[in-house]
Amino acid sequence: MKIIRLDKVNSTHTYLKEFILNNGYEEPLCILSDYQTDGIGSRGNSWTGKKGNLFFSFVLKKDLLPFDLPLQSVSIYVSFILKNVLKDLGSHVWLKWPNDFYLEDKKIGGTITTISKDLIYCGIGLNLLSVGDDFGKLDIDVDMDHIIKNYFIDIEKKISWKQIFSDFKVDFQLSKKFQTTIDNQKVSLENAILNEDGSIQVNNKKVFSLR
Repeated sequence: MKIIRLDKVNSTHTYLKEFILNNGYEEPLCILSDYQTDGIGSRGNSWTGKKGNLFFSFVLKKDLLPFDLPLQSVSIYVSFILKNVLKDLGSHVWLKWPNDFYLEDKKIGGTITTISKDLIYCGIGLNLLSVGDDFGKLDIDVDMDHIIKNYFIDIEKKISWKQIFSDFKVDFQLSKKFQTTIDNQKVSLENAILNEDGSIQVNNKKVFSLR
């Protein structure tokens, strides 16, 4: 994974897409920044945070992912791998369906994923520092470069979806205390059923994480 590190950027995700548009895709690429001024969150919301938090986006071809991974659940997959990297370092972070990082009952980060032809774009923001009372921050001190290095080592292992999903099912039980947004409406996950492809069955509707 080639890494371009920036001091400041409007959005790592926007920067990455524009870079690929202008230069083409030659190899897996990550844009890492110490600060972003106009980060993109889920459903078009902003996720800016503050200088010193972790912001990165990466792009790779579909064939660099495990063959058994449902593409609609790639956001769960890449998020859970980062969760495992942090867990190995002693964090109690967990993944709320489909792609939000939580500590206890507070969100500390999230992932956005988009697919364009044969390319997968993933953007991740994680609070290493406090950003206010509404959000939490990571419960351990970490070195950004160490996290990124270990993360992409695990991405390149092409860990099977079956293995990731088996572990994610445990975290999903914690999600049941929360809500998610479906068709612009808040919906409780209390009675949601997690399907093996990463989608959920809620209110007689099948919903995927990649929407």
